[in-house]
Amino acid sequence: MRSGRCAESVRSMARQSPPEEVLPPSAAPGAEGREPFSEQDIRGLVGTAALDKGVAYADEGRVAELQWFGGRTRLFGQVRGSGRSPYAVSVQLRDEGDHSILLGGACSCPVKHECKHVAAVLIEALRREREGALSGPFPGEAAVDAVPEWRSALAPLLAGAERSHSGIPLGLQFELLPGEPVRRPPGRYNSYRPPPEPRPRLGVRPVRMGDRDRWVRTGTSWRDLGYLHYSHDYDERQIDVVREMQGLLSGHSASSYYSPDTWLYLDQCRSEAIWAALHGAVRAGIGLVMGDRDQTPLKILDTTATASIDVTRTPAGLELRSLVAIGDHPAPEHFGFIGDPAVGLYTWDEGDELRGKAVTLVPFAAPLVSSARTFLWSNEPIRIPEQEESAFLTEHYQRLHRLFDIVSRDGSFEAPPVPEPRLGLTLEHTEGAGLRGSWWWRYGIEGGRGTEAERLPLRLDDESGYRDAEAEQRILDSLGGAGIDPESTPALVSPSSRRLRPTFDLRGMQTVGFLTGEVERLRELGTVEIEEIGQRVEYREAETAPVVAVQTVAQPDSRDWFNLEISVTVNEEAVPLAEIFLALARGDEYMVLPSGVYFALDDERFGRLRELIAEARELSDDPSETLRISRFQSSLWDELVELGVVEAQAAAWRRSVEGLSGFTATGALESRALPEGFAVELRPYQQLGYDWLSFLYDNQLGGVLADDMGLGKTVQSLALVTRVMQEQRAAAASAGTSPRPFLVVAPTSVVPNWVGEAKRFAPDLRVVGIDETSKKKRKALSTMIGEAELVVTSYALFRLDYESYAGIQWSGFLLDEAQFVKNRQSATHQLARRLDVPFKLAITGTPMENNVMELWSLLSIVAPGLFPSPAGFAEYYQKPIERDADTERLSQLRRRIRPLMLRRTKELVATELPPKQEQTIEVELGTRQRKVYDTYLARERQRVLGLIGDFEKNRFAIFRALTVLRQVALDAALVDEAHATVPSTKLDLLDELLADALAEGHRVLVFSQFTRFLGRVRGRLDAAGVEYAYLDGATKKRDEVIDRFRSGEAGVFLISLKAGGFGLNLTEADYCILLDPWWNPATESQAVDRAHRIGQTRSVMVYRLVAKDTIEEKVMALKEAKAALFAAVMSDDGAAATGGITAEDVRELLG
Repeated sequence: MRSGRCAESVRSMARQSPPEEVLPPSAAPGAEGREPFSEQDIRGLVGTAALDKGVAYADEGRVAELQWFGGRTRLFGQVRGSGRSPYAVSVQLRDEGDHSILLGGACSCPVKHECKHVAAVLIEALRREREGALSGPFPGEAAVDAVPEWRSALAPLLAGAERSHSGIPLGLQFELLPGEPVRRPPGRYNSYRPPPEPRPRLGVRPVRMGDRDRWVRTGTSWRDLGYLHYSHDYDERQIDVVREMQGLLSGHSASSYYSPDTWLYLDQCRSEAIWAALHGAVRAGIGLVMGDRDQTPLKILDTTATASIDVTRTPAGLELRSLVAIGDHPAPEHFGFIGDPAVGLYTWDEGDELRGKAVTLVPFAAPLVSSARTFLWSNEPIRIPEQEESAFLTEHYQRLHRLFDIVSRDGSFEAPPVPEPRLGLTLEHTEGAGLRGSWWWRYGIEGGRGTEAERLPLRLDDESGYRDAEAEQRILDSLGGAGIDPESTPALVSPSSRRLRPTFDLRGMQTVGFLTGEVERLRELGTVEIEEIGQRVEYREAETAPVVAVQTVAQPDSRDWFNLEISVTVNEEAVPLAEIFLALARGDEYMVLPSGVYFALDDERFGRLRELIAEARELSDDPSETLRISRFQSSLWDELVELGVVEAQAAAWRRSVEGLSGFTATGALESRALPEGFAVELRPYQQLGYDWLSFLYDNQLGGVLADDMGLGKTVQSLALVTRVMQEQRAAAASAGTSPRPFLVVAPTSVVPNWVGEAKRFAPDLRVVGIDETSKKKRKALSTMIGEAELVVTSYALFRLDYESYAGIQWSGFLLDEAQFVKNRQSATHQLARRLDVPFKLAITGTPMENNVMELWSLLSIVAPGLFPSPAGFAEYYQKPIERDADTERLSQLRRRIRPLMLRRTKELVATELPPKQEQTIEVELGTRQRKVYDTYLARERQRVLGLIGDFEKNRFAIFRALTVLRQVALDAALVDEAHATVPSTKLDLLDELLADALAEGHRVLVFSQFTRFLGRVRGRLDAAGVEYAYLDGATKKRDEVIDRFRSGEAGVFLISLKAGGFGLNLTEADYCILLDPWWNPATESQAVDRAHRIGQTRSVMVYRLVAKDTIEEKVMALKEAKAALFAAVMSDDGAAATGGITAEDVRELLG
């Protein structure tokens, strides 16, 4: 412990000023009735010998002023030794509760730590604790409450005053000591001059006044200064001044950790404050003496010293000699420097013996840089040959002038005048109206030859003293007069630091404005030297507005795609379109051309053109290729035309697009006569649809016929097929060829309907329905078709026998109920895209059911050039519409698809159609059914929430769990026969509704997603003796079942949504009951429209049965969101909505 880290910590603590808080004895360690430490502890700290001597000192009463500080951690005291002044002692302890551990002791005596004085303080403190210090203060101290308040307040003030004017005087002793060899600064010229001899150094150390009125070192080394504050024998002000000197000379704070025992040196000080500190020492009464026997006082002159260069001209050239002067007289030969950089000199008399020499201190008029020392110490001149004089004056003279006064004592050299530095600016003209600038300083002699050495960077950390900082700043301040400031020119002046940027780059109008504004004003100021590199352009504003031209150019290898060529000219100079868009993206207001002509970018055509081209590239399947436009993108072309920038069009483009321009669902196209023999007169909206289909076919454009269900999409399509076949028959008769048939692909259940409708409306049309593959039929498809003009097959057969269908040349390809190919990953969708047919038509009342990408799926088949890239469509349209509810992007999508999609609603065109009334009936589950439902809800919710983290991976399991909850809400027996005795509230309510409807003569359609639940309904109807028809996906004799209901034999028709949601015309019914809601509103609408369609003469009543407080209520809310998405895309007044079932939707469903 005596030499460990703890002892060092105590020594450090002892060097600090005493704490302000002094605890009374009642708060001392012994105040709790226990001894803080023992004699054995003291022996362990200081050893037996020191302990014995400490006991003797304590017995003799040498210990005084014992005080506790900081609780139980520090003990201070004074011990009278053999000298006149007592020693200050500090001991540090660590409180361990029932005792204290002695960490170490420090003392101001020569031993420094763990000495006999430390032992004496500890022994005396221990004795006072044992002698009853608990009942009062230490001997010689007054109790805290015994001192009047006014005495307590005045005591420290008076004590401080007494201490500041009394005590043992301190001094600083100076002595010349042998120096180290002089290190020559690096430089190629230094090798020509021998290094100076080692110079004596002036050391300094603290001393105090001794008993015989002589300065002595005892107890006052640099390390001892930290203890002097604890002794009241010294003047506190003098201690502070000496410690300040210590910090300056050592380069550290005044701490004994960094202080030597002996000397510090005046030449090592890095602070200019050293001279002020010396004067402060004199004012504080600190003696400054030499170390000789007589202790001669140090001399400090008020006269300042100067350093200069004396230049003499000789026949051989110039000679430069150092010249150090004190006042008007040369300095003595022997001198050293005070500080680094030097703030003064110390000089001494000649002689070999250093000790005892008198020393004089002299201040410099201005600090001298370090590099000047070697030159000033040298007696050898620097000789400059006559032929090098010009180089010296041009390249070096001004630098030397900044370091030294340059004189010629014999008058042989006339010093040339040194002008102020000159600010320079180099401007380099670069391509694209660019300008690169750099600032620099020129320091040179008037009339000099001028070299690169004269130039200096704008900013330079220069310690040579060469730079004239004041003159430079004065010139920089003047730049504001030319408008160069942080507010006006942030590219040149940093707004944060408000400093001139050393280099800068300008472009475009920044260049124009700078050259025509600030540069001209700088030239007028005359304080900046400007040089330009490269060819300067004459900048001027365009005389005429930009001319924008767009044209289409046919591609020989593609009938669908045309190259889009766009040009912009200003003053007959071509402007790259990409550069305009780049300038717009940067927010530029003007664009500058290489010729110097500049024009404003506020032309609205540029911004709109950029948007249209960005859209075309975003949706392209290869955005990097030549800019193209598809003939399906007619609405995009319309917007280019509206901008007034279209110049020329390819003939094929004009034929394909012009007819679609401006077309709307109620607009007019060339009216076509119905084909001869067509057996039905078309309604006005159906005639418009027929005209639209004819235009698409004639121009080989595909489309989507998306009329509301029940508006006669089939009859419009048959009119087109009949017209085309009649025309082909006539052409084939003269050419000796056969017409090419149309192919219709539809759901299996709808194939007979197409065949029947064709025979009904177009009796002369040769129609054939395909019900087997060629392999199963053992006939080639061409044989099965024969001379048919309309071939109707199912999606399944088309997929299975695709190669056979692909081997036939078709006039057109119609996909009925086209939502069957909405999955772009399915094989049927891929095959429909692959089939090479000049005309494709998608027929569906629900072109989009769940999300916008389903719309892309249909368009990618019938109009592949409209949105070539699915990823581009998803990024450009789907995400902004569904995720961000972006109404602007939604409106843009509607404009793009409008020419190629025709949709009319019943409300718009079938005003004669009877009204449809819809009512949602809330069904309260019975007690037993509610209990079963709640049990399943708790179980399935916990399971699904555990799966929802990876929604896509667990999608099937999640939807299976939701299906279970939907079934329990219908009938608990659907999920477990064990619940067969649990009553179904919906079945009971259905019994009542059917009884009332049938009694009033109504015909009823009953729909459900679950065939097993329909089976439970059948059981109820059988038991009640009610005649009904039943249709699901397994029904074999579908036509017979339908005819049974249409004939009136059955008053109720039970239909599964999947089997009967499309392709049926059941206007005989006027009641629809939906037993379970589905989140796809299109599915429900299709079911209801079996009855509410053209031909219906009675009002249709729709009942939706929704189980209250179950998943069915949440399904209804989700269905509304789906309906909003459909309406938003299909109609002009819909707002953007989101689509697709998400993980968040599932959380909502589980409540």
